[in-house]
Amino acid sequence: MRKAIDSPFSPGSDTVPQVWAGRSAQLSDWRDHVRPRRIAGIHERGRTILGEAGLGKSSLVRRIARSAAESGDWVTPQLRIPSGTDPLKRVAAALLVLAEQAGLAASREKKIAQLLKRVEAVALAGASVSLRRASGPEPYTELTNLLIEIGRAAILHGDVMVMIHVDEIQNISDEDVLSQLLTAFGDALTHEEPVTAPGGVQFDRALPLAVYLTGLPEFLDMAGARKGATFARRFQTTTLAPLGDDDLFAALQPFVTEGWEIAAGDAGSERVFMEPSAQRAIVDLTCGEPFLFQLAGERAWYADTGTIITADHVMIGWRGARDEAEGHVQRILERLPDRERQFLESMAALDPEDRTLTTIAQHMGYGKGTEAGPVSQRLDRQRGIITRGKPYTFRHRAVEAYLTTDWPDLS
Repeated sequence: MRKAIDSPFSPGSDTVPQVWAGRSAQLSDWRDHVRPRRIAGIHERGRTILGEAGLGKSSLVRRIARSAAESGDWVTPQLRIPSGTDPLKRVAAALLVLAEQAGLAASREKKIAQLLKRVEAVALAGASVSLRRASGPEPYTELTNLLIEIGRAAILHGDVMVMIHVDEIQNISDEDVLSQLLTAFGDALTHEEPVTAPGGVQFDRALPLAVYLTGLPEFLDMAGARKGATFARRFQTTTLAPLGDDDLFAALQPFVTEGWEIAAGDAGSERVFMEPSAQRAIVDLTCGEPFLFQLAGERAWYADTGTIITADHVMIGWRGARDEAEGHVQRILERLPDRERQFLESMAALDPEDRTLTTIAQHMGYGKGTEAGPVSQRLDRQRGIITRGKPYTFRHRAVEAYLTTDWPDLS
């Protein structure tokens, strides 16, 4: 019998959903590149994962962090940055916890004790700590030094990584504070530590340190454009796109073939199955959006108590989720600047084969296609909503469905 407490779907909770779909490239990047290279002392850039709301940025990095923790790595929690707060305080507090985990709090070295006290001051006062003293290192320098000390401790522990995740990075509105934070992370990532190999050979190695930043596409304007090549050299940026249907089918296939195990009475268990038609309905309705996928799955689960999820259950559940699905896409569009939204609406008004830059620009009232070029570039490269080509196409399929069809209505 299906119950709410047994549902494996979790829309919008920033947790790692039990029914996981896609993102194999990013998961393998951590497993096959970032972690092994950093453990070996080879330089590897930090990772910035951006995308529109609902694409699963935070859940993706939380899954990576969970994998790291299971491997024995030292991992911060998800450091969410609310608007108007001081990120240096949040990061400093998290680093102090890592320092304790690394054993630095018990160190007898005077310089370590003094460093911890200075970082404690940053954790209390943040960026403003530099305004209250006439001399001494800036807060970002203190954070850099503590990151290096934690990295040194990780080297001594063997195959241990230090992983930091800062979320909602676009909420750092103070350009100076953002610069300090990125510099602290970047300097620690590029730090070279002298070590001695067996046989007395000395060489420099990178610290076993990984930094993940997640947020909305606007962050590139704040960091990429303003910080230029320095940011690009120290962080590799990925803009997430919606998932492919194959990823969603694969995620639901265990329901179809073997059933999803749930607890039953008297310490037993039973399995919940899904009809292939229900699997297809969920995939079709959710347009590759991880949030909508979890939402549709959850509502289908709640639509009945039996052990078989049918297509009717999906449709019943979706009727209850319709307003939330529509509001999700509306919020994406409302966040866009006027010219970007106008571009999308003009593109949607055209037949798919007529969606060229020249025709879209004319529909917007421009005399030349080049006048709409910068807008199309932003929608493609930074936001990942369209793909420029011959013709232009929508990459964000929920936005396309909303602008060109009756979606999310079922009729």
